[in-house]
Amino acid sequence: MMKILGIESAALVASVAIIDEDVTIAEYTTNFKKTHSETLLPMLDEIVKMTGISLSELSAIAVSGGPGSFTGLRIGAASAKGLGLALDLPLIHVPTLDAMALNIYSSDALIVPIMDARRNQVYTGIYKNETKLEVKVASMAVSIDELFEILKETGAKENVERAIFLGDGVPVFREYIDEKLTMKHDFAPSHLNRQRASNIAMLGMEMMKAGKVISADDMKPNYLRKSQAERERDVAKTDASL
Repeated sequence: MMKILGIESAALVASVAIIDEDVTIAEYTTNFKKTHSETLLPMLDEIVKMTGISLSELSAIAVSGGPGSFTGLRIGAASAKGLGLALDLPLIHVPTLDAMALNIYSSDALIVPIMDARRNQVYTGIYKNETKLEVKVASMAVSIDELFEILKETGAKENVERAIFLGDGVPVFREYIDEKLTMKHDFAPSHLNRQRASNIAMLGMEMMKAGKVISADDMKPNYLRKSQAERERDVAKTDASL
């Protein structure tokens, strides 16, 4: 039996979980404004104490690899790297949005996780999960209006007339979605609308069985776009060359 540790820190949610094959042994999730550097390892320590599982029993560490908050992703990656090196375990880079889409199951709708990326953009992807997760449009950073166009095109292609939205982008864009999106749509309820480490671990388990593991040294978050500091540096370089 394989035990996988899942770490989720791509947004405000901090979550850790341990699964054993298809059983979630423990999961600790919080969703409040406290830095992940303060929460992740104490949460892991708590579930280890509660379950009596030794970290030496783990087969791998699955970590939410992005997109998401630059700081949150770095903290998650650093935590996973440190544990991976200390325990000599492989890491599994799990796309954040793919794992979020697992919250919705046995539905014929298109599943659309949206994370607020600021500047009127969202991190998003488009999925189906009737019996198995299918990626229809891979993770991307786009404006909400661009997402509408891609969603309508995907709906026509897949012959699907309804979408389900989830994620921290919903409170930001819900009114706009209701006003502008002509496609039938719903919003996931509160217990299904945020990231979960058990999803990271479960998807990580599938990826590990498919041989999709990396070393701790190779773990790098997928930010999808440049940080604000990098953008400002590029602007400064451009201005300096004029």
